[in-house]
Amino acid sequence: MNVHATGSAEIASNLTPKLATVSLPVVGMTCASCVGRVEKALNRVEGVGKATVNLATERADVTLVQPVDQASLVRAIEDAGYEVPGRAITLAIDGMTCASCVARVEKALLAVPGVTSATVNLATERASLSTSGTVADRDLVAAVASAGYEARTVNGNEDDEAHASRKQAEQAALGRDVAIAAILTLPVFVLEMGSHLIPAVHDLVMNTVGMRESWYARGCDRRSGRSAACPASRAAPAACRALLH
Repeated sequence: MNVHATGSAEIASNLTPKLATVSLPVVGMTCASCVGRVEKALNRVEGVGKATVNLATERADVTLVQPVDQASLVRAIEDAGYEVPGRAITLAIDGMTCASCVARVEKALLAVPGVTSATVNLATERASLSTSGTVADRDLVAAVASAGYEARTVNGNEDDEAHASRKQAEQAALGRDVAIAAILTLPVFVLEMGSHLIPAVHDLVMNTVGMRESWYARGCDRRSGRSAACPASRAAPAACRALLH
């Protein structure tokens, strides 16, 4: 019976939803009446389960029973006559390739109401912002998306590790593509340039591959006698056609 009761309690505990908690700094409180006024204002916001304000630490801890926009909480505090100081936000930006991308992202972020400064670093793919309390993270992400890039908020070391892993995967993919391209390009390079630089290579190609096949390998068109890899065909297509026929 005790084992069954314990198991039921654990299942019930796992099924109980975990409530989200938001902590906000509050400036301007001087007494217990201020604390009560801020708590009352926060508890009136739809979706707030309980709001607890600490005068000593000047922070309001808000327990949410449903998703609530943080900007709504900030507005409630400001309507009560107090202030939520600006906060620093770091965004991870994907898709930037040059200084023009940096300028475009910074311009998009500074256009968001409440953003006081925005600095984008191309090397780290990070945007550092100073904002007022009323700016929502989703507005910043949407602004970056409107500029043609992807953004997400950075939360601790996990995001940094994910970013590093993604960059390593991109570098590995680029290295693999370069190696494949080099392997595929090498035979064409030898056929094209080796015959011009080393007479022995020209003789080897003629005796093994043959004139006609070497032109085919370099992409010479039988009908026009032109080839992107054949300077002579561009200058004298008739001569190139004569070699092919």
